[in-house]
Amino acid sequence: MAAIAKAWSWFWLNPWVQTVTRPPVKLSLGFLTLGGFVAGVLFWGGFNTALEHTNTEKFCISCHEMKTNVFAELQGTIHYSNRSGVRATCPDCHVPHQWTDKIARKMQASKEVWGHIFGSIDTRDKFLDMRRHLAEHEWARMKANDSLECRNCHSAQSMDVSKQNPRAAAAHEKSLFTGEKTCIDCHKGIAHKLPNMQGVPGWQ
Repeated sequence: MAAIAKAWSWFWLNPWVQTVTRPPVKLSLGFLTLGGFVAGVLFWGGFNTALEHTNTEKFCISCHEMKTNVFAELQGTIHYSNRSGVRATCPDCHVPHQWTDKIARKMQASKEVWGHIFGSIDTRDKFLDMRRHLAEHEWARMKANDSLECRNCHSAQSMDVSKQNPRAAAAHEKSLFTGEKTCIDCHKGIAHKLPNMQGVPGWQ
């Protein structure tokens, strides 16, 4: 009985073994499979390394549009310098941490590369002219994802409203904790100067 089972298993395995070990031209399929696996690992490692490089503040401010405009403004805010020494960098606020969301954001950011190449905001005047449009685009993005980047560091579950001033505590309890509003609805000028806010809901 054991001999029959062994012969039967060999009958099914033998074609697979022959396929894997048979050289298609000069190299065996097994070697090509292993080579493909190694190449895939190297590609994936290189891809992730490049992705993480683009996810640094140094990379973000390598474009003068960012360094001389929004980054200069960030340096004067509590997100850059504060009593705790915890500093938010560009990707902390503008790139989601989860991998799939991060990839989607990077694909969206390809338009920014296009703008850099063709000089959409390569001067201060161009930047100021586009400021309201750029801000509204980012507000809409953060509104759509429920202020995901804010929540990477700020958790509603961890907020102690007893340590907040009464106005902030009341606003959080009424709007944030109930889901009526999200962070970006009220905190638009946290890290950068605001554009002309005329006509923006909730702002006078």
